[in-house]
Amino acid sequence: MGSQSVKAIKTQKQRKDFVCHLLNDIRAFEYMIENDVFEKGIQRVGAEQELCIVDKDFRPSFKALEILERVNDPHLTTELALFNLEINLDPFELTKDCFQKLEKQLTELVDKVNTAAHEFDNDKIVLTGILPTLKKKDLIFKNMTPFKRYKTLNNVMKSIRGKDFKLHLQGVEELIVKHESILFEACNTSFQIHLQIDLDNAIDMYNWSQAIAGPMLSVMSNSPLLLSKELWSETRIALFQQSIDLRNKSYLLREQKPRVSFGDAWIKDSVLELFTDDISSHAPLVTADFDEDSLEKLEKGIMPKLEALNLHNGTLYKWNRLCYGVHNNVPHLRIENRYVPSGPSIKDEIANALFWVGVMKGMPDDYKNIWTKMPFIDAKSNFLNAARTGIDTYFNWFGEGFSTKEIVKKILLPIARKGLESAKIDANDINYYLGIIEQRVDTNITGSKWLTRNKRSLVKKISNYETNALLTYHTYKNQQQNIPVHKWENITITPVEISKKYDKLYKVMSTGIFVVNENDLIELVFKIMEWKNIHHVPVMDKDNKIVGLITKEQLRTYDFSSPKNKNIIAKRIMNADFISLSPETSTAKAAKLMNAEKTCVLVMDELELLGIFTKNDLDRVQNLINSK
Repeated sequence: MGSQSVKAIKTQKQRKDFVCHLLNDIRAFEYMIENDVFEKGIQRVGAEQELCIVDKDFRPSFKALEILERVNDPHLTTELALFNLEINLDPFELTKDCFQKLEKQLTELVDKVNTAAHEFDNDKIVLTGILPTLKKKDLIFKNMTPFKRYKTLNNVMKSIRGKDFKLHLQGVEELIVKHESILFEACNTSFQIHLQIDLDNAIDMYNWSQAIAGPMLSVMSNSPLLLSKELWSETRIALFQQSIDLRNKSYLLREQKPRVSFGDAWIKDSVLELFTDDISSHAPLVTADFDEDSLEKLEKGIMPKLEALNLHNGTLYKWNRLCYGVHNNVPHLRIENRYVPSGPSIKDEIANALFWVGVMKGMPDDYKNIWTKMPFIDAKSNFLNAARTGIDTYFNWFGEGFSTKEIVKKILLPIARKGLESAKIDANDINYYLGIIEQRVDTNITGSKWLTRNKRSLVKKISNYETNALLTYHTYKNQQQNIPVHKWENITITPVEISKKYDKLYKVMSTGIFVVNENDLIELVFKIMEWKNIHHVPVMDKDNKIVGLITKEQLRTYDFSSPKNKNIIAKRIMNADFISLSPETSTAKAAKLMNAEKTCVLVMDELELLGIFTKNDLDRVQNLINSK
């Protein structure tokens, strides 16, 4: 999807022309495999760094295009959302000090972008799998980067689904939300690692990348939070799949598999299977004006770009993706690791890259023809389990059970060391970066662990809004010092200056809400209030619409031992004339209304209940303000 000139396939002729180019590319690729024209004898490593842009209060900033123009560096490019940017690092030959070079270039480029961001009202760059301060209101269509390729893909996907997208993520907490565009995909920021491979061992190398994905992800997770909910250890995995899932009843005959996937089987005969399976399973969505005929170019000795195949491949998102490229008329193959999240620090990212490349390079001969030794379902379940539970995962590894600590320290670190030594990587670099991975395991600290531990502690004392801002602030602070996450200290509440932190309802409201049905007995309503020590309960109808409010004060007059009160239901006594305000309403206005009416305020976005603001919340805010 790198091309700016993509367009939706709307006519039969467009579809036919695209498929002709696609089949031509497959024939050309098959010819190149049969004649072994791919570069060999050299390996390179590269990476793509996705960034989040935040403002002075560590909320998303939408200045990507301005920053991009100010930096004016070809390594930098746009991403789907205006609060993201991407850095494409140079490929380095896999030898000696290549990982030092990777860290040096990445640090210089991130600093360069950060300096430019500071010039726009003190904006900053943060490396994180999912930005903790993101809110649903940030993920609207107007915050999509205004380039044709993004809008085209969004419109095509919406036309196929025929309705808005819906997320339902179940982790430690649960998140259910509808959204209008594919912009939820932009919540995910990753550190994508590329490793060039030879055609001769491409099948075994790709299968091996699948086998190790679960254990690798378990020590690299950094995305436990989305919209203030604690979900999976690496929530990006579930979020990405659901955010652009096209399958529905009318489209199911062709779209049998999600467009974001781990895969369903080992490849056995040819890497071509990865592309032919995708073409078989997924209809083309977009096309472009292609300027080449792949077969004609091959006849002239010119290696084709395989534009149609790469475009189709760009609308599919495997966590390990086989990529094709051409440089100086020499084609090459590489595996792109897409599941590693951005952050927690640049040193952590380089350690992740070196660890993964080392394990890839060190693949023991015993793991060749892996389909004879390990069921694919084990690799897939290991990956999904690692996404859910991170460093606490237990793996099924070739018929034996291992904890993350056991599999990393006993099996994968020795394999990585051997692989890196075979590539002649500097011994000091091997020891240093692998040491970061080992210390992560020994201290039981990943980015996800650090975020969840601190969130759980902070929300006992301050609001979700301030908690998320503090998490982001301390992430940024540690990244500026390039401290690996296993050395990050726990957050103590300090007077970090976050402007206007209490001025809007969404920043101070309570989100742990108990509701009752309009047909519930009022004795049950009273008991819920008593059990949960609350004084206000919203009332819903059968369509889950909020229709009223009951206060504890109303119920104090009822004698529930009296037969006449046994069958009274909520809708008979509820107050249907309750106060509801938008989350953007000022706290001062809400407090004035609340005090005048001597009640609480329900915080609603259209018909959706987001939170509640009571006298206790107001007192808490006043105490926080007075304590500063």
